[in-house]
Amino acid sequence: MEGLGRPVSRAAAIARGLDRLSVRLNRVSLVVAVIAVLVMLAAASWQVIARYLLSQPPIWTEELARFSMVWGGMMGASCAYRLKADPTLFPEALTLKGPLGVATNLIRAAGVLIFVTATLWFCLFGAGMNIQRGYIARLAGRQAETMDVPMMVFGIAIPIALTVIIVHVIADVARLWIPDKDVETIPEGETVA
Repeated sequence: MEGLGRPVSRAAAIARGLDRLSVRLNRVSLVVAVIAVLVMLAAASWQVIARYLLSQPPIWTEELARFSMVWGGMMGASCAYRLKADPTLFPEALTLKGPLGVATNLIRAAGVLIFVTATLWFCLFGAGMNIQRGYIARLAGRQAETMDVPMMVFGIAIPIALTVIIVHVIADVARLWIPDKDVETIPEGETVA
């Protein structure tokens, strides 16, 4: 019987490690999302001030605001998934316990993984599994219209956020191995609004 207890404790240790990784990635994602929103706000504010008070709007502010919105939205989406604050069809299902809770957790994870991995696949590969025709490769060859940076600087937010969401999904499923008494519903330092 003692041998049977070891895999469970090892699995629980791995699950805790994955959960800690998920928490750390969530913190970084939240910082990036907040910075991106602040940059977006500053660029949009400068655009308004320059247009209506100085009568000379800079050409780069609209593009910077747009691309900051992509970073803020994508990284914010990964945070929303981690905190279970993302749009859900059946929010009550998130609170279920026991076998039904495990089943709903696995169904949710499968649905998210199907969507995220398909999207991530096309970020990397294009038609005929050609990596040079993938979204990221195509962005690498393009320059932003008004700023002297490759479009990849902005577009890379999508696969980064999707990868973070995959880590969150794996951590969610791994938490099923942790006994209920050891699970923290909200890891230290995180808050839910």
